[in-house]
Amino acid sequence: MDFRCSDGAVWRDALASYQTRVESLSLAKTDLVRLDDFYTKQLPLLLRQRNPTPYISKPELSTLMQWKLTRGKWRPRLMDFVSSLDEPQVQSASERAFQSLPDISKAITELTTLKGVGPATASAVLAAYAPEIAPFMSDEAMVAAIGSSKDYTLKQYLIFAEKLQTKAKGK
Repeated sequence: MDFRCSDGAVWRDALASYQTRVESLSLAKTDLVRLDDFYTKQLPLLLRQRNPTPYISKPELSTLMQWKLTRGKWRPRLMDFVSSLDEPQVQSASERAFQSLPDISKAITELTTLKGVGPATASAVLAAYAPEIAPFMSDEAMVAAIGSSKDYTLKQYLIFAEKLQTKAKGK
């Protein structure tokens, strides 16, 4: 899909084909359908049920990390880092992050205090709760929006988020 496309129907069709694409990828990536269901359906509900002080738990963060790594490049050290985190540490950092919204810079900074959580994983956490504010920094979206997926920094995420928000507004 060409990011420059301005036809809303084309974008809606691409979104409508998402589940089929996930299912086709799951032939090579075991558990992708289950993990994607957790990320796209279950986790957003869990986070919203915790309003007014939403947080992500350590097991939820671990499952989110499995989802992220299964759909992208597998980096086993990241799972090790997340597994070593304490529940109160994860809950506290994520509460601060969610309370920082709509300031995505501050929210990402709060989450990246957790070992193994970089801007891309932090963006996945935030996108599960507030996708209209914080898009997920996937490799594919980075390439489509800014032409590269090599620079996973806060600065690059903010550029990426701005491009997606501008696109969503039809500009």
